[in-house]
Amino acid sequence: MMTPRQLVFLLLSFCSAGPAFAQEWTRFRGPNGSGISPARGLPVAWIEADFRWRVRLPGGGHGAPVAWGESLFVTAATDEGRERAILALDRRDGRELWRKTYALPTHRPASRNAGYANSSPVVDADRVFAVFVSADHFWVRAFDHAGAELWSRDLGPFVSQHGHGASPILHAGRLIVTNDQDGVSTVTALDPVTGRVVWETPRRTSRSGTAYGTPCVLRRADGREELLLASQSHGISSLDPATGRQLWDAPVFNKRMVSSPVVAGDLVIGTCGQGGGAGNYLSAVRLDGSGDAESRVAYTLKVATPYVTTSVHHEGRVYLVSDGGVATAIEAATGRTLWSERLRAEFFASPVWVEGRLYCASTKGEMLVLAAGDEFRLLARNPIGEGTHSTPCVVGDRLYLRTFNHLVCIGAQ
Repeated sequence: MMTPRQLVFLLLSFCSAGPAFAQEWTRFRGPNGSGISPARGLPVAWIEADFRWRVRLPGGGHGAPVAWGESLFVTAATDEGRERAILALDRRDGRELWRKTYALPTHRPASRNAGYANSSPVVDADRVFAVFVSADHFWVRAFDHAGAELWSRDLGPFVSQHGHGASPILHAGRLIVTNDQDGVSTVTALDPVTGRVVWETPRRTSRSGTAYGTPCVLRRADGREELLLASQSHGISSLDPATGRQLWDAPVFNKRMVSSPVVAGDLVIGTCGQGGGAGNYLSAVRLDGSGDAESRVAYTLKVATPYVTTSVHHEGRVYLVSDGGVATAIEAATGRTLWSERLRAEFFASPVWVEGRLYCASTKGEMLVLAAGDEFRLLARNPIGEGTHSTPCVVGDRLYLRTFNHLVCIGAQ
């Protein structure tokens, strides 16, 4: 028989377990940008009639949804990009809870694959944050979970022929905003409560300096933490998240970086490329390296490597899905190819790992499900209603995917 004190403890444990479980996908590509979900029970195969729900969004975009509790948050662009919005939707049925819309003068990106709402929000227990970027303004805005705007800050103009795409992250009481562009580039840490600038670090700019990757955090064995970023100007670089001071960089890339950095054991993986796939390559940079940039490179791969999509590392393997549709598994430590297969599809969305499977959403409207491991196995080709450039969000036993015009929920019945 439990004492009153034990009963109170048990009730508090149940109460705290719910929000903790719902915090799985608070930023682009989920926990620390890994693309890995602890979800269980996600279906392998389905038809459109199996969708839990599918709702039309008010505007286009490629930014992925993020989740907290029973809410999803996603950005959209309306009126041909002249208006930008952030929406909150109910995870259970897709019902719109609130919407905030802002006028934002803009210009048409050079690429037909680009858009005006390409970045994902980031969310915590109290607030949700989003960026709204045009040539003249780089707005960072904070909202409470009921949709009230708490603060806004303009980081200035943004110069790029292809527009903006990097997503903000939250770490150690800082809102980190990357701003690698063709103009004046910076990384800025803001106080999430007030919007005050905590630190700002200048960044070098190359001829095509805009980078679209989202940072992740490296946790050293001794407890030290580093902020890992990717750009053409710096290659893979590391900042002190407390001060913004650059710790090291390995400028090993000579083309634009769209993908995000991925920690793979003692290495960090990055890819660079250009439209059409000519000259794309992957570099694995040693985290314990010293000296010049080349001394940090463990290996380089130049066949069927991604340009836009970000890879997944799990249990010593790195899984790559190239824009042109070649899926590859490599041994993380050496770069040795374990398998490589053509998927007969194209991808801008990054794969996510769930329960030993890779979920890969194509530009033509299919979700390909692959077995993770040392052998290639295509488990299913499933409909998603229309094409997408957006990476899935996975919470509990549900997968949420932003397609060109809709938000789709897929989960076991």
